[in-house]
Amino acid sequence: MEVTGDRPIGAESIGVAVSGDNARIVVLPAEAVHWAHTVQAPQGGGFLPASASGVFVGRERELTGLREMLTGEGSAAVVQPAQVRARAIHGLGGVGKSALALHYADRYRNDYTLVWWVTAESPAAIMNGLAGITAQLCPEWAQAAGPDERAAWAITWLQAHPGWLLIFDNVENPADLRPYLGTLNTGHHLATSRKATGWHKLAPAMTLGLLPLDQATDLLCAITFQDSTPTDEQREAAQRLAAALGCLPLALEQAGAYAYRTGTDLDTYRRSLGRVLDEDDDVDTPERTIARIWDHTLAAISTRKPLAVTLLQTMAWLAADDIPRTLLAPLAPDSIALSNALGELRAYNMIAFTDDRQGISVHRLVQTVLRNRIPVEPPTDTQPHATGRAEAERAVREALPAPAKDAQSEPTALWDRLLPHVLALAESTPPQHPATVEAADTYYQAAQYLHRQGLDAQTITLRIATLIQCEQVLGNTHPHALLHRQNLATAYQATGDLDRAIPLLEATLTQCKRLLGDTHRHTLINSGNLASAYRMAGDLGRAIPLFEITLTHCKQVFGEAHSHTLTICNNLASACQATGDLDRAIPLLETTLAQRERTVGDNHPDTLISRNNLAGAYYTAGDLGKAIRLLEATLPQCEKVLGETHTHTLINRNNLAGLYQATGDLDRAICLLETTLTRCEEVLGDTHPNTLISRENLADARQALEAVQHGSTATSMTNAEPQEPFTAG
Repeated sequence: MEVTGDRPIGAESIGVAVSGDNARIVVLPAEAVHWAHTVQAPQGGGFLPASASGVFVGRERELTGLREMLTGEGSAAVVQPAQVRARAIHGLGGVGKSALALHYADRYRNDYTLVWWVTAESPAAIMNGLAGITAQLCPEWAQAAGPDERAAWAITWLQAHPGWLLIFDNVENPADLRPYLGTLNTGHHLATSRKATGWHKLAPAMTLGLLPLDQATDLLCAITFQDSTPTDEQREAAQRLAAALGCLPLALEQAGAYAYRTGTDLDTYRRSLGRVLDEDDDVDTPERTIARIWDHTLAAISTRKPLAVTLLQTMAWLAADDIPRTLLAPLAPDSIALSNALGELRAYNMIAFTDDRQGISVHRLVQTVLRNRIPVEPPTDTQPHATGRAEAERAVREALPAPAKDAQSEPTALWDRLLPHVLALAESTPPQHPATVEAADTYYQAAQYLHRQGLDAQTITLRIATLIQCEQVLGNTHPHALLHRQNLATAYQATGDLDRAIPLLEATLTQCKRLLGDTHRHTLINSGNLASAYRMAGDLGRAIPLFEITLTHCKQVFGEAHSHTLTICNNLASACQATGDLDRAIPLLETTLAQRERTVGDNHPDTLISRNNLAGAYYTAGDLGKAIRLLEATLPQCEKVLGETHTHTLINRNNLAGLYQATGDLDRAICLLETTLTRCEEVLGDTHPNTLISRENLADARQALEAVQHGSTATSMTNAEPQEPFTAG
């Protein structure tokens, strides 16, 4: 076994950055590793969102249970029942899971070295949330680092410092937490989720139901009568309203805010809602309940601040958390009007502010109601589908940064904040919403940013949305549609989903040949990607002929030394090697290496990849001398140019050790493997998969030495063969 990696070696990072179910190896510069081990969190440091109402009532038994779970097991999940009998929760939310987690964090904050809140709806959101730790604890380095690097630095910090609390809010897929719960074990993990299943192998789960009636009444009174103590009659009215609202905390908070803001008597408010729910009714849901409350609140707000209604309808289509105030600014005539409108929404508990008041959050159930509200009257052209959606698209489009000239000038901080909102738009497009070129361009720009960051696996939603918009506006045979279809297939490839990637690439290649010709750039890119997909699927009978014809055309169109040509040449050699045709693979790899040395230089990442691949082919052919000489020359270059702990340095050192072991030079093999293990432990931690692989390799070498000393032999080696991507830009 060996340390392997097929990511281009120019990216420097550390730890594990998670994309779906795939853990990507990222190695940081030595100074960043040092900072991760030495930087301390400030007293009371961390990040917690603001509560919409700022009021928390009851739940003492649940708080005690959470404390026992976390101090005993180290992890806990607060989940919502799939259905609360006769109250039809249906997983929409609003029972107070996040409020409970927030109150726990606030109560026990001084018991932790760091408390950090992570929005956890997707692997990308988790990465982005963890990256925020780096921005707070190591801000100067974080400004120049990419999202993977910041997330990996945070993981390294968490591995090195005990006693923290991570809160993963609104987890959509419990499996997304597996890499973190398995890697980070010196602190506490608290998750909230609408999903009640899938937790048995990850964390003990606490099911959180509705509030008991007396606690629901207390909550309603605390919000409604903020400036006075309720009378007995007022408390009885609050109890009747709480029961009518099904004791749903979100509904109670919004009803209380309305009553407090308008001075409405609670019995009057209850009667104005009409029949909300009775014991024999299984039709009304929290969505319908919130919709009725929303109708009253909207009417009150619209008379005071019409702009507030526009802002709320716009925010319904964005991500629920951390909506930048600057994103909404174009919708208001000036900053004062914007602040007044947001303040009005805050007063009605429709939104919450972050600590610096520059970010806004909206409850997901409120968003669901606003997007898909059951209308009191027949639908009209003024429903939110038309106005709020269009404003949200415009706001995001105007906030997009200009394309960066190079990686160093990439506005990563701005992109990190905008991406969740672009994704929310892509995921929530109403079926009848008209497609536009502008929307397609928004999704494409966001996907391209992720592509430049090496995160193709996270672009699928954006690629699909781009393609749909483009096909509806321009038609499915337009050159832009062909390009977007190629990029979607590449994203599927990045996740290993060849069942989707291959048919899509095949259909697109046919269209490209028919519309653009056999030698058009897009045709050649698609052809190379399809051949690589065949290679990944093990279908070498189709991969090799397609590589061959693509290579011929690339030489004609781009020239012998073009990067596209050399990529195809490298990948063809890899396919030939897989069939055992080393007589063909080795000359191809030698040619590729020579061309890269001439065109991009000895120390370019592509050149180093070619050397590693060629050494592997020499080893397979039994020419250990050539393989050793090549890696012996390459390893010092990696150490000098990339550093002792870079991924490619680890790969080369490990493979050279394997070659020494194969020739019986076990002393040098063990020396290199000891160095590799030490570096892996330094930068990846004791439990990282590559550390475990390195430890196993060293144990194998030591066992082989013992076998030799007792009169027997044992040697083994496996070589890395990074396959290079050939993708549309």
